[in-house]
Amino acid sequence: MKLNPLGTKANVAADEGVTFVGRSHFPQEKMAMLWKHVRAWKRHVIAGHHRLSRSLTTSEGHRPSIVHKRSIDILHDPWFNKGTAFSMTERDRLDLRGLLPPNVMPPDLQIERFMADLKRLEVQARDGPSDPYALAKWRILNRLHDRNETMYYKVLIAKIEEYAPIVYTPTVGLVCQNYSGLFRRPRGMYFSAEDRGEMMSMVYNWPAEQVDMIVVTDGSRILGLGDLGVQGIGIAIGKLDLYVAAAGINPQRVLPVMIDVGTNNEKLLKDPLYLGLQQHRLEGDDYLAVVDEFMEAVFTRWPNVIVQFEDFQSKWAFKLLQRYRSTYRMFNDDVQGTAGVAIAGLLGAVRAQGRPMIDFPKQKIVVAGAGSAGIGVLNAARKTMARMLGNNEIAFESAKSQFWLVDAKGLITKERENIDPEALPFARNLKEMDRHGLREGASLVEVVKQVKPDVLLGLSAVGGLFSKEVLEALKGSTSTRPAIFAMSNPTKNAECTPEEAFSILGDNIIFASGSPFSNVDLGNGHIGHCNQGNNMYLFPGIGLGTLLCGSRIISDGMLQAAAERLAAYMSEEEVLKGIIFPSISRIRDITKEVAAAVIKEAVEEDLAEGYHGMDARELRRLSQDEILEYVKNNMWSPEYPTLVYKKD
Repeated sequence: MKLNPLGTKANVAADEGVTFVGRSHFPQEKMAMLWKHVRAWKRHVIAGHHRLSRSLTTSEGHRPSIVHKRSIDILHDPWFNKGTAFSMTERDRLDLRGLLPPNVMPPDLQIERFMADLKRLEVQARDGPSDPYALAKWRILNRLHDRNETMYYKVLIAKIEEYAPIVYTPTVGLVCQNYSGLFRRPRGMYFSAEDRGEMMSMVYNWPAEQVDMIVVTDGSRILGLGDLGVQGIGIAIGKLDLYVAAAGINPQRVLPVMIDVGTNNEKLLKDPLYLGLQQHRLEGDDYLAVVDEFMEAVFTRWPNVIVQFEDFQSKWAFKLLQRYRSTYRMFNDDVQGTAGVAIAGLLGAVRAQGRPMIDFPKQKIVVAGAGSAGIGVLNAARKTMARMLGNNEIAFESAKSQFWLVDAKGLITKERENIDPEALPFARNLKEMDRHGLREGASLVEVVKQVKPDVLLGLSAVGGLFSKEVLEALKGSTSTRPAIFAMSNPTKNAECTPEEAFSILGDNIIFASGSPFSNVDLGNGHIGHCNQGNNMYLFPGIGLGTLLCGSRIISDGMLQAAAERLAAYMSEEEVLKGIIFPSISRIRDITKEVAAAVIKEAVEEDLAEGYHGMDARELRRLSQDEILEYVKNNMWSPEYPTLVYKKD
């Protein structure tokens, strides 16, 4: 005997699949009518009456959630806690009556109350005079996350422009630097060098039966802050918050992961409060063995999971990407995500010059920074140019002549000894240097003066690298509207500020940065637009699109489609004003568009295998509008579900 949806006892067939528990009593004819609607709804879902409504994620957002706890245990579970939003019926059903204040508060008022408290508590939450307001906000948001996950994401989505810089760059860098002191409640999983041989069993310690997205780091190169060891888990947590807020990935199906192989940060090795392994980092085959075991373990338990690698030092970033990308559903955001956002910005800069994107192969680009991000951008830009020039070997070879790569030792040429293999394709030969009056190791100022580039792109993690002398040299650019991309994070590592760029070069430039800056008032009603080339424009859509199409790998074509869709997102009017990236407030719509582009490309490459009720054949039959609707219907939204208690 079960209780029917309105609480009276009734025989309910075991295959109905939904059991409500309540206390009201309705006439029998009304009960019969209700069950008629319930059964019709079930037939609609199971038979796929409308193919776009067959999303497991979407349907789970609208049907009751079964819970195996009641009373105070529910209030202590952030996944199910609603705080004062529990209805009186639910309070009775879950033994909560008397455990909460009597006034039932709707979610919008909960947000309003939280925001008022946040403004009041920001100062009180500061940990002394050295603790900035951004970190105080992070503390308060983190406490909400620990109490009420649905409410946390409601606030994050509603105020995404304000709070994305708190949960992600630049504040997340400060969080990672102080994580051992900020740690209160475990979030995510930790796989260490001491767990070798145990990882296959360890993954079953995670409570979720389904995981859609993992962000993993080894903490070796967190933003531009260097080796932060186990404290780098903060970047994985922050990225997944954006997957939930921007892409609508169900928060119960995400997993932040730290692979702790030690640290070479001497300060952390000597810090008694450090939470990670206090040993130097593993290297070589020992290091690879740990990562190999982790990858095998997570894909054994969750074969359809997507793994995003984050903030691995350059020497491992490329090697691990090549090692796994043809076998597992994975990508590296520093190499491929940063590159995609940069490509979108570069194509936008061409549009801002009043030229078609097909003119991109004519752009001369000086890149400062030869790490994983810089080389990733170069490779992606070269492939984009080659595609526009005919997509053949000759086009690919000729495209590299448009780039000049500068690192800490200056211009990279073939005369340099021990060139990084990843940088070698972009090393200049002697004939090219003679033509431009340059030499091995030429300074950035010299290169800019002689090359007269259309674009100066910084991924060096050296704050202030684009000095007054460098920006003055850019005045000689042959472009009608030169572009400056100061892309390094966090804010203190930006190669220059927008104020510096606009004050020296005037208003006829394009400016983009990796971290957020305010627009610049140039006087006379003119605005110098600061575009944030934020990876969050792409990685949520890449992950969501891959999930929904069921591709077994993430191809270069899928990444290229994502970048090109972002580049085309802005209107012509916006681009001509110098606005090449959209407002973060539009992030869910941007992600929807990017995900649809990824799905379409996967279908065209015959990589799509389908997702839940939508198989590959049905995906191929969808129009562009239907793909967008399919994506939208599969984006989780933070709505409180009806909770139904079921005894274990």
